[in-house]
Amino acid sequence: MPAVHRIAVLALEGVAPFELGMPSRVFGNARAEGGGRLYEVTVCTADGLPVTSDAGFTIGVTAGPEALAEADTVIVPPTHAMAGLLSGDPLPRQLAEALAGIRPGARIVSICTGSEVLAAAGLLDGRRATTHWAHAPEFQRAFPRVNLDEDVLFVDDGDILTSAGVAAGIDLCLYLIRADHGTATANRAARLCVVPPWRDGGQAQYIDRPVPEPTVATTTATRAWALERLAEPVTLPELAAHARMSLRTFTRRFRDEVGMTPVQWLTVQRLEVARQLLESSDLPVDLVAHRAGFGSANSLRQHMRTSLGISPIAYRRTFRPGSPAAEATAAA
Repeated sequence: MPAVHRIAVLALEGVAPFELGMPSRVFGNARAEGGGRLYEVTVCTADGLPVTSDAGFTIGVTAGPEALAEADTVIVPPTHAMAGLLSGDPLPRQLAEALAGIRPGARIVSICTGSEVLAAAGLLDGRRATTHWAHAPEFQRAFPRVNLDEDVLFVDDGDILTSAGVAAGIDLCLYLIRADHGTATANRAARLCVVPPWRDGGQAQYIDRPVPEPTVATTTATRAWALERLAEPVTLPELAAHARMSLRTFTRRFRDEVGMTPVQWLTVQRLEVARQLLESSDLPVDLVAHRAGFGSANSLRQHMRTSLGISPIAYRRTFRPGSPAAEATAAA
């Protein structure tokens, strides 16, 4: 039974209640095979006193900054009471001191515009991060030292992770469960929350755009068709032909709907298949690459190193340390 991972969720004045409660619900549904808790979630404030949510009700807590200092993971939900951070206002003194008290090595996570708090504390300087797309222009002007990627649902930059708006916080929580305890545990938590364990694409698909006429075709059916053929060398012309569109129209519409190009999307789907096979089977890497549609182990290695910063063998060793394939590799 793994040790219980301690999570501190920081409630700020003006906090959004949905995002504040999200970590408790998602991580609370992550259980070991025997039903034991994997995470202990504590809601705290920077001074141990109650705060008022942006919905107008008061949130009482039982912990203060000491919870941040003891936590393995600190999560900062968004607040609508610190708009001045985007204009250069400093963090309130007690909040800055509380964040400075986070122990070295702890994982720090923001949900939605909670990234503004981390950026104002200097924690995102020189790092890749994201935030809600609607706040991206102001964020970039206020925090030019942050390498902002406004197109993704979340960013994993090692010990600091940031997510886009609202539901992307759920995506990130499930991603953390998966990283900590594997796909099966994350999938069980997702089912209990009645949410998908993984969402495709990025924020671009949610940015406000003119709604197309009902008669305009979409790429939905073609994406479903492609998912059934990931092991095959599906080409862009074949995708466009299935959608009955020209290459140019298909590519443009696909990007509008999904937030990435068809080729990028295919790579993401194939990586997901490869990850699942590496986590759940002892298939040789060559066969994993073939079934995922990469053609060769070398191609899979290149894509995994580029996207995840890790090789297939190292990935399997992380998620299946006791598997015959991992032990054989370690022995070799």
